[in-house]
Amino acid sequence: MSLAGIAAIVVLFLGLILVLPSIRRIGPTEVGLVMKRFSWKKLPSDNPIAFHGEAGYQAALLMPGLRFKFWVVYRVDKHPWVQVPAGEIGVVIAQVGSGLPIGAKSAVYKPVFGNFSDLAVFMANGGQKGVQRPVMPPGTLMPIHPVAFLVITKNRVYGVPISPDLQAIKNSKGGLMPQTFGLELWQLDILRIAPRARGDKGEIEDVVGIVTTLEGDPLPSGAIASRLGGFSDIAQLEKNGARDADMIDCILGSKNNVHNNYQDFQAFLDGGGTIGLQHDPLLYGAYTLNPFLVRVEAMPMLVVKQGEVAVVKAYVGLSMEDTSGKEFKFGSLVRPGHRGIWQEPLRTGKYALNPRCYQAEIVLTSILTLNWANAVSQAHSLDRQLSQITAKSCEGFEFKIDLQVQIHIADTRAPWVISMVGTMQNLVNEVLQAVIGNHFRDKLQSMRAITFIETRQHVQEEALAHIKSFVEQYQVETKGVYIQDVILPVELVAVLTEREIANQEVETFKKQKTAQDVRIDMEQAKGQADMQAELAKSAVGVTIKENNARARTAEGQGDAAYIEKTGFAQGASVKAIGLARAEGYRAQVEALGQTSTTLVNVITALSEGKVQFVPNILVAGGNGSGALEGLAATLMQHVSKLDEKKDEKAEVETKAVAPPGAK
Repeated sequence: MSLAGIAAIVVLFLGLILVLPSIRRIGPTEVGLVMKRFSWKKLPSDNPIAFHGEAGYQAALLMPGLRFKFWVVYRVDKHPWVQVPAGEIGVVIAQVGSGLPIGAKSAVYKPVFGNFSDLAVFMANGGQKGVQRPVMPPGTLMPIHPVAFLVITKNRVYGVPISPDLQAIKNSKGGLMPQTFGLELWQLDILRIAPRARGDKGEIEDVVGIVTTLEGDPLPSGAIASRLGGFSDIAQLEKNGARDADMIDCILGSKNNVHNNYQDFQAFLDGGGTIGLQHDPLLYGAYTLNPFLVRVEAMPMLVVKQGEVAVVKAYVGLSMEDTSGKEFKFGSLVRPGHRGIWQEPLRTGKYALNPRCYQAEIVLTSILTLNWANAVSQAHSLDRQLSQITAKSCEGFEFKIDLQVQIHIADTRAPWVISMVGTMQNLVNEVLQAVIGNHFRDKLQSMRAITFIETRQHVQEEALAHIKSFVEQYQVETKGVYIQDVILPVELVAVLTEREIANQEVETFKKQKTAQDVRIDMEQAKGQADMQAELAKSAVGVTIKENNARARTAEGQGDAAYIEKTGFAQGASVKAIGLARAEGYRAQVEALGQTSTTLVNVITALSEGKVQFVPNILVAGGNGSGALEGLAATLMQHVSKLDEKKDEKAEVETKAVAPPGAK
């Protein structure tokens, strides 16, 4: 082989050695990071990337394809494009740029920075080192300078750290992870605000996102939360005479549209946002928030159910201006938008109210039942600390009383109630428990045990009147006081049991006596029923007798009239006869003398009378036997009496047949 041929081979070999290693193949999702080995120019002390040919990492990246970089001067390292998976975010940390101002925690962002893919634009427009305020959204896939920027994702940290400490960690077995930068893995997920399950029963709870920012100017003096523009809009509404409801709507109206719900953190700061607790919460949705700058806590949404109102205690807003009036001595009330207790409650609905700025006290406006017993109301738990009332009678007997009290609070008076007692639980525990328990203890202490038992209804009515008059001063209406049960001491129960048994025995005996009386009445009624036929017959007989009596009365009246008429005639006749006889006697005396006249008249009277001088029957025997003669005389006398009776009977029958007045 000739010398020329050998030289050509040597040149070709040297060319291959010098050229082939300088040709770099960059994959479709890769970039080539160029590092210049040497140069006459020096890098600035605060910038690790060369823009003007200095030795070190070069600003220009090699894009996908075949690229030539002379290997003797340049070293090329391949790095993947930054890729953010779905449902995650990427946090960008710049390792180049100007330094952050004192107190700043993140770098100012300008729209020209775009997605940080153009390093020259970033540096030319004043890009700053440190955490960048925007985050890379899910699905991002782009070439980013691996030295200029570190991109933290959930599963990988893209880029080459400059810090020696970070380099040591990167070169270790575990490598760089989000925890290296103080982040938890869940902070690199998209933030989702959604209803959540509550309790073991899986009940759904509405929530809002309470935002705390970690960057911005300090809060104004005396403020605890940041609201864009402060409360100047509320002051203007009040000046224009707006209603309370309009002012509440303005407060509930969010200003999150100004900064896209804290996703545009630069717009938040430019709009006057300050560090710390934010007034406006996040509602349901998914948000890409920078975990270095924004923290979100999910808290229950204010839900006011039917039969309730929410009395709002505001810790932010305009200065307090009391509207309750001079007569109200138990605190102050303010219009919505001022600090203090709002005079207008929130009614049925769901409200995105920041519970860090506003405390809502739920007040039941329906009939509220409280139990002084072992049982707890199912509708609420306000009576969970109440128990049976223990009291003693004047004799020392100890009672346990189960009591139920019903109260009502008008929705318009709810703010006044809360201003006086603070919470509904305080109303029950501090006010009602004291007045009700003491009333029953004082009342029973002045009564005998038996009297309390016998006048339980009266004691209940007195308790209602007393409690009603007392709680009215708290703007609370008492609907009822009911003694549910009275647990008596054992010794008193024994006495009352024995007494009641005795009373029941008395009642039993009375019932038995009544039963016997009823039985007697029944037997009497039964006897009367059995004698109805005879009673009817007797009644008919009585009627017949009455009719006969009326007939005899009529007959007697006829006879009396007849006798009266005939009596005068007979009397006249007798008078005439007597006069005639007197004349005759007078003549006889003159003719015969007084003695002879008397004999003659006696004999005449005996002869005219019915006096019997000679026996009607004379029985005489020839042999002179006295016994036989007497027997015969007696027999004949009886025969004579029978004949006389027949004659009398015939005479009676004749009179019965004869008409009245007939002789």
